[in-house]
Amino acid sequence: MDRSILQEMLEENMMDGYEKLELYNADTLDKLKFHYSEVLRLIGEDPKREGLQDTPVRVAKALEFLTHGYHIDPEKILRSAMFKEKYQEMVIVKDIELYSMCEHHMLPFFGKAHVAYIPNGYIVGLSKIPRVVDAFARRLQVQERLTTQIKECIHNTLKPLGVAVVIEAVHMCMSMRGIQKQNSVTTTSDFTGAFLIEKTRSEFMHLISSRLH
Repeated sequence: MDRSILQEMLEENMMDGYEKLELYNADTLDKLKFHYSEVLRLIGEDPKREGLQDTPVRVAKALEFLTHGYHIDPEKILRSAMFKEKYQEMVIVKDIELYSMCEHHMLPFFGKAHVAYIPNGYIVGLSKIPRVVDAFARRLQVQERLTTQIKECIHNTLKPLGVAVVIEAVHMCMSMRGIQKQNSVTTTSDFTGAFLIEKTRSEFMHLISSRLH
């Protein structure tokens, strides 16, 4: 399937909600399947034994899903639901579930993203913020870059008075291997505009840490 067509289909799929993705590039899938069969051999397994016969294709499909953000334009997601509005107070979408893969070990990291912006003539459909988070997260990432990419996408598209992004995540490369610290949580943040002012930033941090119940 042509990459441009695949991108459009992925974007349309995301616009309608988080439906299970069943779109795969056949050529990529075949190549990944072959290489994962070789990986199984290299670690001492037999890819032909009953329990592993379908593993290479399952892993190939999983990897395509986990990295499908490469084929999505996050700015296009925002532009699809921008509305003129005079509102100029803080808009926060917090506790956005986040799943990504560390580019250093290709192991998962997961947690929550908290995103806020202060409109400057335009607001955006609230569901688009989590979709932007997901579009950047579904790539090989480092948490620091992911945080900045989300901020810059919203800043460049909506031109708001300010953007704030905080991500809290657990990294399997720390929990499962290396230092093996299961309870470590990594927090990153990035701010623009009005959120560089201490009072505004403090209000944001207070609101994302509070609970309604």
